[in-house]
Amino acid sequence: MKRSLLSVEDLTRADIERILDRAESFAEVSGRAIKKVPALRGRTVLNLFYEASTRTSSSFELAAKRLSADFVSVRAQGSAVDKGESLKDTVRTLSAYDPALVVIRSPWAGAAELVARWTPAAVVNAGDGKREHPTQALLDLYTLWQRVGALDGLKVWIVGDVLHSRVARSNVLAFRRMGCEVTVAGPPTLVPREIESLGCR
Repeated sequence: MKRSLLSVEDLTRADIERILDRAESFAEVSGRAIKKVPALRGRTVLNLFYEASTRTSSSFELAAKRLSADFVSVRAQGSAVDKGESLKDTVRTLSAYDPALVVIRSPWAGAAELVARWTPAAVVNAGDGKREHPTQALLDLYTLWQRVGALDGLKVWIVGDVLHSRVARSNVLAFRRMGCEVTVAGPPTLVPREIESLGCR
């Protein structure tokens, strides 16, 4: 498995199964009185969010803290970005903190790949433009796996505005990788023309 999580396309089925199994082992921690393990003690996790976020941002923060990481949160609004600092300069400056992981949320497709070029840290794509949101797709897979068990051959429908949804695109890729039969449905103007090239109907 690659060091960074930039796209569902980078993951093999075995990678996804390993992630789901690891998530299962950490789920037990949430039921404890003290919800903390030392897995990332002494390491820094940096949240770099260029878009408004409640659930994704707080989920990464809580996960980092429960794994005992030092946590730094930087939002574009109110930072040097407001004064015109580029994404590249921001990443290079924050890399001086020697983070083990940079979590990036951006309105620009491909931003996570750029961040991965500019920092020695591992990078997790927490949503980049309309392109992908691999961590949400993994969560959706995990939830379905918990509910129904084996995913092979499962028929999954994704309904709505697929064209503008980074989550829908990542879900198509993730569910297909796990052997699901994926169908998308929506008004013709909200379904990408190239959707069949992703292996769904």
